[in-house]
Amino acid sequence: MLLRFRTVVAAAMLTVAAYATAVEVNGGHPDTYVVRKGDTLWDIAARFLQKPWLWPEIWQANPQIANPHLIYPGDVLSLAYLDRVTVAARPGPRQEAPIDAIPLAQVEPFLKQLSVVDSIEQLPSVVGLEEERLRATSGHAVYVRLAEAQLGQRWAVVRPTVRYAQPKPTEDLTANGSVTPGSGNLWRDYNAPNHRRGVLGYELAQVATGTITQVAGGKVQASTLVLDKNEGGREVRAGDRLVPIEARPYDLQFVPHVPAASVEGVDVRVLAVTDMFTTGGPRDVIAISAGRIQGVDNGTVFSLWRPGRHVADRLKYPTSSRTDDALAGSVGRVVLPDEYAAHAMVFRTFDNVSYALVMQGVKPVRVGYNALHPDAR
Repeated sequence: MLLRFRTVVAAAMLTVAAYATAVEVNGGHPDTYVVRKGDTLWDIAARFLQKPWLWPEIWQANPQIANPHLIYPGDVLSLAYLDRVTVAARPGPRQEAPIDAIPLAQVEPFLKQLSVVDSIEQLPSVVGLEEERLRATSGHAVYVRLAEAQLGQRWAVVRPTVRYAQPKPTEDLTANGSVTPGSGNLWRDYNAPNHRRGVLGYELAQVATGTITQVAGGKVQASTLVLDKNEGGREVRAGDRLVPIEARPYDLQFVPHVPAASVEGVDVRVLAVTDMFTTGGPRDVIAISAGRIQGVDNGTVFSLWRPGRHVADRLKYPTSSRTDDALAGSVGRVVLPDEYAAHAMVFRTFDNVSYALVMQGVKPVRVGYNALHPDAR
């Protein structure tokens, strides 16, 4: 009987050990953790797991928790070893808002002030400003052309700034939304080989917000939009576009997870780095060339890789081209392996473009890097 008991215990321990290895539980993980204000889901997952994107594999909320994605300050999380490794939660006082998946302050401008649309041709626009002004600001009236304007309707005034496309990642736009001649010079030295072609979307920067106070009487007449009186708003000019203000344009209640099966095989690249830099690191925002259509959703985690370059084998081919670091192969060149740079988690998606936050890494992330499955490392 004792021998059989030992055998059962040993088998159970092997099962737990095998599962723990599969999800790579941190060696120094706490058995229990009390959630604190300011925590993020990524940081909590990283306390228990070496791969935070595997959190859904071990997260198991108690039945009394209505939404397992919501974790509040004061909740007690416990690592349990039953038939498998799980993390269970004991609800706390629930007096504060649930924690976010990532630091809200670091991505807020990309949630509230930026968006990406497939086309800008059909967007309504500002056609004039009161008193023949060249620019309008807080409290001023601007005249807009809307197909079906309604009194009290709320609109955001936006300005197209960047066009995302492949193979050239970004192209700057003029005031009317046309591509700036000669734009994209930053990328001429780095056009990574890419099978995808075409426009991925237009990025819109919010300039101001306002309310319709007078509706046009005919098709050719303009309606009046009075700009909100707020601090820090940018000046509005004729030619700016309009988009409706959404009641809830984004959602931060998501968990880190691996990409959906539909993303497999899609050529996903880093299109841009925040603040128009070409290189970024942890807690920098990047834009990637995949979105809702490809199956990317909030919480999707990618690993970012420097594509392997093609260098001249000068020992075997001494007369070959002296140009090193070529982007395509040829006779006399050796393909170097891809190099891991960092992991990033998506926090907002559009049709063909997503914004992601670089979470952790060993090297800077550059425009043109590949975005692969997080376990590709």
